[in-house]
Parts: sequence; C-alpha cells; structure tokens
Amino acid sequence: MHHNPELASWLVARRRDIEAVMVQRLGPAAPRADAAETEVLRRFRSFAASALKRGTASEPALDGIRANERRVTALLMAWSEAATTVAGTDSDVVDEALQPLLVRFRSSLRTTSTGRRSRGAPRTTRRAVAAAIDRVADMFLAVDADSGRIVDANPAAGALLGVARDALLDVEAMSFVPSTAESVWWTHLDAVTEGSEPQRFSANLQDVSGMTIPVECSITRFATRSRTLALILARPL
Repeated sequence: MHHNPELASWLVARRRDIEAVMVQRLGPAAPRADAAETEVLRRFRSFAASALKRGTASEPALDGIRANERRVTALLMAWSEAATTVAGTDSDVVDEALQPLLVRFRSSLRTTSTGRRSRGAPRTTRRAVAAAIDRVADMFLAVDADSGRIVDANPAAGALLGVARDALLDVEAMSFVPSTAESVWWTHLDAVTEGSEPQRFSANLQDVSGMTIPVECSITRFATRSRTLALILARPL
C-alpha cells in the first residue's frame, strides 16, 4: 500500500475538477447528486485519501449502501480515469497508487452486496443469457416499463452511446434520446408494455457527446412477477 500524504491531500483538493471531468465523459450516465452511487464515490475518495495518508487501508465503510454493484464498479473506474487525466504529467503516479485501492474497495463492495442480491433464475442460466446478449452486435437495452430506467445492456450499447456498458445501468433511457424524438420512443414503449405485440420503427438516439444516431429499432415485452421490461434492439442506419 502506498504512503503518499501529498497525493491524499491532492485528491481532496482537486475532487471538484475530477468530478467535472468524469461528468463530462459520462454525460447522461453520470450519477445524480442524490444517487446512492454518488455516496459510494464519496466514500471511495475518503477511503483512498485515508489509506494514502496513513500508508495502510482500513476496511471501507459501506454500511447502508444500496447501489447497483456493476454500475458502481464502472463509475469507480470512470472516477479513477478522470483523476489520472486531471493529474496530467503525474498520471502514472496517481494510477499506480489508486489501482490497489480500487481492487480493495471493489472486493469489499462485492462482499457487502452478495447478501442483497435478489433471488431469480439459477446463476448458470443467468450467465448463459447474459453471455448470449453480450455477443449480439446490435445495441441491446432492457428498460423497466414503470421507471423508464435501464436495468441491463450489452457492450454494443456502451460502444454506440460512448460510455461503459455498466455505467448505463439505472440511468433513464430517455437520457439518450433527443428531445425531438422522445414522443416516438414513448409511443412505442407504451404500446409494447401495455400489449404483447412487438414494435418496429426508426428513430434517433444520441450519445454522451450529444451526437444524433439514427437507428432501426425493435421492442419486445418481457413480463415477470415483479415487473415488465421493454427489450430494445437498435441497429445504426
């Protein structure tokens, strides 16, 4: 574990600059100020600063955290990358110091969240389904019909929208839709979640930079006991 009090002070002093770079890169996928993920990032910053100042890392304080582990991991990586960007010529020093702390923090987060994972299909089945979705070349999103938030995505979705796949989780799907195209999306989302007929249409998305992406879409309804999902496949035109 690195002992670097100067870097500990730097992380605290430059936290707003680091957060600004992260938000710029994530766009709509950036966490809200009141989100659980923002609290996790704050706790990691405190954990990292304390460990660097003392040269030893205590167990991270994660009590009361209720956040999606996959999304938090993606945001932690985004925060770390933003910190190395802000560090400029000292980026290698910052990256080398942060990597073992990220591993330690993520390990504790994984252990803490294990007991909270909801029951569902057998894990082997879930893994097989996830692996199949990940191999799909088109963008895939699973959107909760009630909240409008993304509950799953594949790597192609992240590549198309310009953000890490797991950073999309729990983000409002309409954040990646131009305002002029929202009515088209809502019309088809409402139709498929209220009925059973798949919907096919052409519309626009926008990536984190705000660039418009014309896509050909299909939406299918998938209902479980607890919620209804809109399964979206989108192919750039």
